[in-house]
Amino acid sequence: MAYTNGSMFKSVDWWTIAIYVVLVIFGWFSICGASYDYSDMDFFSFATRAGKQLVWIGCSFVLGFVLLMLDDKLYDMFAYLLYGVMLVILLVTPFIADNTKGSYSWIKLGSVSLQPAEFAKFATALALAKYVGRFSFSMSKLKDACIAVGIILVPMLLIVMQRETGSALVYLAFFFVLYREGMSGAFLFTGICAVVYFIIGIRFGADLMPDQITSVGLFSVLSLIIILAPVLMFIYGKQKETAWHLIWIGIGSTILAVLFSVFVIPFDIVYFQLVYLFGLLVFYLYMALWDRSWVYLLIGLFTLGSVAFLFSADYVFEKVLEPHQQVRIKVVLGMEDDPAGAGYNVNQSKIAIGSGGFTGKGFLKGTQTKLKYVPEQDTDFIFCTVGEEEGFIGSSAVLLLFMAMILRLIHLSERQTMSFARIYGYSVMSIIFFHLFINIGMVLGLTPVIGIPLPFFSYGGSSLWGFTLLLFIFLRIDAGRSTH
Repeated sequence: MAYTNGSMFKSVDWWTIAIYVVLVIFGWFSICGASYDYSDMDFFSFATRAGKQLVWIGCSFVLGFVLLMLDDKLYDMFAYLLYGVMLVILLVTPFIADNTKGSYSWIKLGSVSLQPAEFAKFATALALAKYVGRFSFSMSKLKDACIAVGIILVPMLLIVMQRETGSALVYLAFFFVLYREGMSGAFLFTGICAVVYFIIGIRFGADLMPDQITSVGLFSVLSLIIILAPVLMFIYGKQKETAWHLIWIGIGSTILAVLFSVFVIPFDIVYFQLVYLFGLLVFYLYMALWDRSWVYLLIGLFTLGSVAFLFSADYVFEKVLEPHQQVRIKVVLGMEDDPAGAGYNVNQSKIAIGSGGFTGKGFLKGTQTKLKYVPEQDTDFIFCTVGEEEGFIGSSAVLLLFMAMILRLIHLSERQTMSFARIYGYSVMSIIFFHLFINIGMVLGLTPVIGIPLPFFSYGGSSLWGFTLLLFIFLRIDAGRSTH
């Protein structure tokens, strides 16, 4: 069936394009407010950030139009090639990039600087969609699952080499796509557990229990493992009654150990918990051999891996993370109060948002942003400008627009007739959602400051072009669904 550009324009989802245009326009006005200088009100001058952003916006509109003009089959055909090219670019970037605030992730092309990590997202999404979308693919096959995870992890590692941890963490959003395509909920559960272990272990690691010997952090996490392992056995194993017994034995013996340490002979309860968990591990291995079931072996690996992760978390925190990243995490977890240092951005951002009240101070009338109290207020902290100038109403309107786009992308993804298109659509949605959640969270002090932009709002061509590529490739693929 012949497919013309005219019929493509009839099939393209104009609702999503309309939301995109509105967000970009709102973003430009926010950049005007954030970068406004009392001595210069010419927002259209290329010497100002607002003027430069207009160039990026104009180029983005042209880029979106070009992407819609291309044959949608090209994106499937060249998915692996684009992914390979982007991996090469990511690999060479730290060797040719200048030091920019501690990272080596920006390539200078004349007077323009571009961040390859932003463009690698669409290439990774295409490669993942092409591989996972194969007819023979199954997440239950170890080889298929490992390759799919590898497609995600390789660019992550290359971006970490650029000392751009925040941009690398965005790629975790692709795991939501794998979950949609059949990845066991156990993997998602394991990931959540790892986050919980890390937070509790770091936050309460130095605190002591009433016996003044046992670490609250270690005790709490090991107690969780003692309970969670039998819970997994109850959910996935056949021995339901045995699982219940293990749960109550674990809780009861831990309570007795605490009472003995507090009132009789003080000792480090962590050693008792480790011995108990070793006994659980032996039991699961025995059950795996006796019942000939991989379930018990996997539960045993979960138990062992949880303990290993707990004791490696401190090493990762102290040796792998940069000092400024450690401080940011400590500030978010309430371990440190650093209003003049790492917590300054967040404190000033919350002051700016709070000062906006219900209706806001009005365009260009925000005092916190105009006096430059909020660092990075036109990039990573652009949302504080929205909060101060437009207030609760404007902030809610922006979040509702993002919610409308995310729901629309889910709707478009579910109506696809090809797995490739559906998987790519969910990749786009997941990346936008991850950026939105983390960026708003760090502006409000709910998540660590990891330095990722707010889609379509933050100043910069790399971010805007990267999201435009992601979105309009999917819109073109969606427009061509009736031809497949």
